[in-house]
Formats: sequence, structure tokens, C-alpha cells
Amino acid sequence: MRKEQILIRITGKDRSGLTASIMSILSKVDAQILDIGQADIHSSLSLGILIRIDEKDSGQVMKELLFKATELGVNIGFSPIADEDYEEWAGRQGKNRYILTVIGPSLSARQIASAAEVVAQQGLNIDYIKRLTGRMSIMNPERNVRACIEFSLRGTPRDKEQMQARLMEISKDSGMDFSFQKDDMYRRMRRLICFDMDSTLIQAECIDELAKRAGVGDQVAAITEKAMRGEIDFKESFTRRVALLRGLHVSVMQEIADNLPITEGADRLMHVLKTCGYKIAILSGGFTYFGEHLRQRFGIDYVYANELEIDENGYLTGRYVGEIVDGRRKADLLKLIAQTEKVNLLQTIAVGDGANDLPMLLEAGLGIAFHAKPRVQESARQALNTVGLDGVLYFLGFKDSQLVAGNTSL
Repeated sequence: MRKEQILIRITGKDRSGLTASIMSILSKVDAQILDIGQADIHSSLSLGILIRIDEKDSGQVMKELLFKATELGVNIGFSPIADEDYEEWAGRQGKNRYILTVIGPSLSARQIASAAEVVAQQGLNIDYIKRLTGRMSIMNPERNVRACIEFSLRGTPRDKEQMQARLMEISKDSGMDFSFQKDDMYRRMRRLICFDMDSTLIQAECIDELAKRAGVGDQVAAITEKAMRGEIDFKESFTRRVALLRGLHVSVMQEIADNLPITEGADRLMHVLKTCGYKIAILSGGFTYFGEHLRQRFGIDYVYANELEIDENGYLTGRYVGEIVDGRRKADLLKLIAQTEKVNLLQTIAVGDGANDLPMLLEAGLGIAFHAKPRVQESARQALNTVGLDGVLYFLGFKDSQLVAGNTSL
């Protein structure tokens, strides 16, 4: 018996039991479902079903479906699909897939158009678009003051590096952020996340806070400025700045630790990551004293930072203990922790803001520049500038609806 393919398109007001009614009719002739997809926007349904059935049954099936559609108050249409067209379509499933995430305080048609234009220029097809953030209130605009959508793309970019650079360029001018990732098993199985501390997890630079209390704030700032201009390297600048802290009592460190300004969104992010079983590390050019404070607050698994030497009377000696955690050391530590946890590097995430974070951002499977310095933004592949630290969750594919009432499933 000859078979044929028919594409069924149903649109209209969504209602409970609609799909069950359609499938009940199709089951009478043992129709084979070749593909199915559904979208629901503001209770407006769009359902597509591609079936393969015996030619002798198609007329009766379409007749019954038309009657059922009239009964349910929805629109229905049918399109025959030739064998050759179906085979050509089915052959595309071997193509690469990518995820483009777009996030901002709000998203306009112009902003989304700029992202879609980049996708088109690279020869990629959009398979679907879905919203990750909660529904925006127009009567209470202070609620849900962020918007995030995710594009599922199919194909191979003509120039991936150029695409990445163009997205970052648009990000600077448009008030939105992008993440462009290959949609593979590693993206769906991230397991280790490493954070810088100062100006990332906390909105402060601890060495500056210590310097202010030691009365050497201007001197430390001058050394930092020289390092940023490339006149001295990180090790020399760090050694000279720490030396200026000599004589400061450890109680000052406790006072700073008790009042650390936690970055917006950090509490929510950490709760979700711990609930979902992520291993979390702090890799910081700051100080272990403050890293340990955050370990206790958030249940962080690893803390690697710089250890200040303290004498028997509780005063800083102006020296440090052990190896300095600089940019290269951060990247090495990320690899070491991944090896310890038996995690593939492609399953790792790194988040930071400074130049000494770049090595680990580039080493990780997903490196995110968070409200970062211009030099870091130029080199990073993903950036978050428009929302808080919990914006990382959207780059991992979480939806707000999954985070309500403790539901943190992916």
C-alpha cells in the first residue's frame, strides 16, 4: 500500500485536551508521527504534526480532523510533502547546532533584529526561539526587570570568530548581552564553575579596602595604575602593595569581611548551583581570608587566593605566604580542579572581570566576562554587563519558571 506524508498545521486558542483529540483521530489509522512541534504564546497555539499514512486513509483522516477543528474552534491546514522533500529535510539533522542567548533589562524588536541579522549573515537557520525569563508586567514594570530569549540554531557559521566578535561589538552599543555556544552534551552537562572574587562575587577590591584603613590608599592605587599601564608585572605590583599593609591588625580584616558588598544576583546563583550539584571554586588574586568568609556563606568547595602573613600578635607583616595566584595560576588551578573532580574542561565555566582572569576565561568551556574591563571584553567570548551575576543561569539554559518554588531542573 502506497504511503504519503502530510503536514498538519493547527492554530488558534489553546485549550486542554486538544492534542489528545487530534492524536485520537490519527491513531485510528495507525499514523506514523515523523515530527511534531508546538508553541504557545499568550494562549495562542501553533501546533505542527508531520504524519505518514496510507493514501487510502488520508481523505477520511483530513475530513475528521476538519470537523474536530471546527468543534474546538481552531484553524487547521494540510500540506502534502513529497518523498524527496522529506528526505532532503531529514538529511539536515546531521548539521551542527548552536545556542544563541540574548539578555538585557528589556528587549526590543530592533535589538532582536540585530541578533537575527548576524545569524542570517552566517548562514545559520533558526529552529526555534524560546523565552527564559518570566513574563514581564506592563502594570508593574519594576517586576522582572530583565528579558532573555534563546535561539536554537542549525548549521555551520561561515566565520565563527567573526560572528563572536560581531555579537560582542553589538553588545557594547545595544544594551544587551550575548552568549554563543555549541549545543552539545558538554553544554548541557556543565559541572564546575570558577569565580574571580574581587569585583565579581563582591563589589569591592579587598586590597583597596585594607589600604584605606592602613592610610596608604593613594600609594596602593598608584602602584595598581602602573601595573595596569604595563610598567610593572602583577607579581611586583602585588608584592609592593602588600608591603604597604604592614602593621595592620587582623581585626580590620574581620570588619571588612563582615561587611563585604555581595554582588547582585550572587545569592540566587549560588543557591541554584549548589542545589543542582555544581562544584564551585573561588580563584582570586585577592586574599584567602575573604575567600574563606565567602566559602562559609555560600558553601563553596574550593578557595585559592593569596595568603597574607600574620605575626604572633595578629598584625600583618607586609609579606605573603606561598605562590601568588595570578592569571596563569588561575588557569592552571581550573585545570587541576577539573582533573580532581573528573570533569572535562568543556564542562567548566569561569567568571571574572579583570585581565588576570582572561587565561581562565579562555581555558574554560564557557568563559564569561562579568561587568569586565574593556581589555577583557575585547578578548572574551561571552559577556554579562546588563544584569546581575545570576544572569549566568540563563547562559546555562535555566528558565525562571524552573527556578520557582525550588524547582531547579534543567
